[in-house]
Amino acid sequence: MTQELTPDIAAEGRERTASDSAAAPSAGALVVVLVGTFITVLDFFIANVAVPAIKADLHATAAQAQMIVVGYGVAFTSGLITGGRLGDLYGRRRLFALGMALFMIASAACSFAPNVTVLVVARILQGGSAALMVPQVLGIIGTVYTGAARDRAFNVYGLVIGLAGVFGQFIGGALISVDIAGLSWRTIFLINVPLCLISLALTRRTIPESRGQGGTRLDLTGALLITVALGLVVFALLEGQERHWPVWVWESLAAAAVLLAVTVWHLRRRSAAGRGPLIEPGMFRSRLFSVGLVATVVYFLAMGSFFFTLALYLQLGRGLSPLESGLMFLALGAGYFGASLVSARFAATVNARRVSAGPLVLALGYTAIGLTAKDLQLDGSVLWLLPMLLVAGLGMGLTTGPLTNLVLGGAVPEHAAAASGLLNTAQEGGAAVGVAIAGTVFFPALAHAGGKADAYPHAFTVTLIPLVCLGVLASLLVLAAPGRAARR
Repeated sequence: MTQELTPDIAAEGRERTASDSAAAPSAGALVVVLVGTFITVLDFFIANVAVPAIKADLHATAAQAQMIVVGYGVAFTSGLITGGRLGDLYGRRRLFALGMALFMIASAACSFAPNVTVLVVARILQGGSAALMVPQVLGIIGTVYTGAARDRAFNVYGLVIGLAGVFGQFIGGALISVDIAGLSWRTIFLINVPLCLISLALTRRTIPESRGQGGTRLDLTGALLITVALGLVVFALLEGQERHWPVWVWESLAAAAVLLAVTVWHLRRRSAAGRGPLIEPGMFRSRLFSVGLVATVVYFLAMGSFFFTLALYLQLGRGLSPLESGLMFLALGAGYFGASLVSARFAATVNARRVSAGPLVLALGYTAIGLTAKDLQLDGSVLWLLPMLLVAGLGMGLTTGPLTNLVLGGAVPEHAAAASGLLNTAQEGGAAVGVAIAGTVFFPALAHAGGKADAYPHAFTVTLIPLVCLGVLASLLVLAAPGRAARR
């Protein structure tokens, strides 16, 4: 869901190698890379609906419960740009297969985790493996397919992203409810193993090897700085509310700010020396791209955290089963797909004013959901939430794709591929950090209200207040960007 409309722009920056120019289009190649795409996006969203069951089974704390989701997202986010650069240097098929194999091993470790510490570590390894695999997909599609076949492949890619995001909650709920062999939540990770085995068996047979042109060395220093800075922010937010905000938490946040400043200095210095920085500073000369990128982070802060808190409210607060909770999420999916179809018709004329309406609709949906949840308490039927969830889904569909096109439309053409990778990082990072921020509001509000089932409607409603503010802020930021139409 978070990457749905990036392929067209990203493909512009990919270059085919001579060894692959004669390769005939293969439907098998598309199927294999889309399986990898589907399971990596699915595993971010599917964990939300499993958190209550994991929390009860492994006796996880609030911070550990968040880390099950956030750890995956942070590792995924911080490794995307580095993973893409590694594929350009050492071969996209090779890195895709390596990422797939490591993802399979990490998934097996998740499914058999004896305690929450092992599960969190395995989830971080999962995210790191996904960061090796996912960046290769666009390059492989751009290498294997040309012309109309490439357009169709990118359309299917976008559809798969949407399906994984929308149905992740439902698939997770169904697997947990069926409770195959008494494995409960463990099946949501174990199902990845046979899918990865089949894909690995077909990878060498269906996907030709390809590399990016230009032997740029990997910027290990830049990768390390960005990873540590992001990790410090998320760790401080998670542990801060759990430990009542001790001094070291604020020191960690300050250290992260210093590291980000050092990162900017390092990237500029490396760029000036012509040594290929991990992120090219020249991309930020475009105001549309820069402001739009900030708006993207703010929007995904509001969107990613909502899935996490809604799952907790529905299951622990209202007593819904994982399957019933997953079915409620389908209302979001219906709104998302409906709005996406409408947005696609106006893709060629996207402008800032039109895109700014999406986050406002999202904020309106969140407001209605919060007021309804407060009114329902524990007595009213949760089905009253369905129309409001539909509105929130409409806001997501009106924002995700159009905002992506608007931002990438402002990217300098020679940095199109790098801009796409950076935007994907902003999207995934915003969603992951959003879960951490939501936890700093949700769990203290829950404890303050008594911590029992009747406290969940209050905690859920309070948590939606900053999410509404983030939606409004995202809208204002989009309006602050130049009102140019997006490039197709």
